Amino acid sequence: MATQQFDIVVLGGGSAGYATALRAKQLGFSAAVIEKDKLGGTCLHRGCVPTKALLHSAEIADVARDGAQYGVMSSVSEINIAGVNSFRTKLVEGKFKGLQGLLKANGITVIDGEGRLVAPNTVRVGADDIIGTHIVLATGSYSRSLPGLDIEGRIITSEQALELTELPKRVIILGGGVIGVEFASVWRSFGAEVTIVEGLPHLVPNEEESVSKQLERAFRKRGIDFKLGVRLQTATQTADSVTVTLEDGTVIEADYLLVAVGRGPATQGLGFEEVGITMDRGFVLANERLETNVPGVYAVGDIVPGLQLAHRGYQQGIFVAEQIAGLNPVVVEDVNIPKVTYCDPEIASVGYTEAKAQEKFGKENVTSYEYNLAGNAKSSILGTAGTVKAVRVNDGPVVGVHMIGARVGELVGEAQLIVNWEAYPEDVAPFIHGHPTQNETIGEAMLKLAGKPLHAI
Repeated sequence: MATQQFDIVVLGGGSAGYATALRAKQLGFSAAVIEKDKLGGTCLHRGCVPTKALLHSAEIADVARDGAQYGVMSSVSEINIAGVNSFRTKLVEGKFKGLQGLLKANGITVIDGEGRLVAPNTVRVGADDIIGTHIVLATGSYSRSLPGLDIEGRIITSEQALELTELPKRVIILGGGVIGVEFASVWRSFGAEVTIVEGLPHLVPNEEESVSKQLERAFRKRGIDFKLGVRLQTATQTADSVTVTLEDGTVIEADYLLVAVGRGPATQGLGFEEVGITMDRGFVLANERLETNVPGVYAVGDIVPGLQLAHRGYQQGIFVAEQIAGLNPVVVEDVNIPKVTYCDPEIASVGYTEAKAQEKFGKENVTSYEYNLAGNAKSSILGTAGTVKAVRVNDGPVVGVHMIGARVGELVGEAQLIVNWEAYPEDVAPFIHGHPTQNETIGEAMLKLAGKPLHAI
């Protein structure tokens, strides 16, 4: 048995894990990352990056179909799925190679193998013990299913969906959250008939309700079907199809059933509970400073209850390294972490929805304004509909910004600054936004809330 010792040992090399190690090295610590698969984790290899590659291919197909309205006589003769997959694969491989080089250049030790926590300061990999003054758990997540719904054959998760070598003609998607609507967008752009089944009353149910309703209208216009407020009863499959029966008796047949009901924490069998770490349904419980109940052991990323986002993982990794270094970093609540859903149209948000703001601050103390993209020249050039909605506390700061429309994900950076710096609309209104840009929509919303609208009534 060999032993290695470091200041910080990170179990898991996904977004949260490698961010921890990089910041730790910047702060003068020795750091090791233990990863059983590939650096970059789900985000790089099976999630954020490859799905957005598919979405970009889908966007190109849609733009080509619509070329005539812009005076460009383009069309789509076929979708070459092998070419789409080649683009996706090359992109991921390039980013993976870059990430490996980044960690190497920073002097971070990467240990290949499956690690198991065997003591508060020790992770065992095979026959070797990796000892850390501090241990950071960052083992990520996996695609969930429902009880009795086995992932096999034509019942797939997003991971299998990414690897399909054929274009399905008909698809059922179980779950109308982020993963569900993104794949619905891709497959519809590629010509498939798509039906989403969502048990809650709206698609993307965690977003501002007005945004959810606009997405539903846009999906209807695109020919994407959805069943809301109804749950799956049974799913059966043959060699070439799958049949779903819903609780209301509706029967739907398709080539594939994509199960997109969320992700669970990848913590089983890793020794966490045996070492005494407090868990809840597989999640690692940590305080606001991401410390577990076991001194010297921290948890970051998808295994910590809350938003499961790669950039939340980055933030938490940086936070933990700075916490260990005694820098007392600022806590950013989940509600103030930006979210982007890359369907068509895109959705982006940060902060409280109007309903949640009313619950927290009182209905009478909350004001909102929704600016329509129809009044924005760049949005009209792009041919997109949508809105930018800002929520403020009366005579106080902006506490939420919620957007829907093509490319609005690129606007969420400014929205995040406004919300997290607790800016008043009056603080933002004097700043000039370039014209014509979609960024003007945030400026227009702030001008309206400040009582001096320009292109709003």
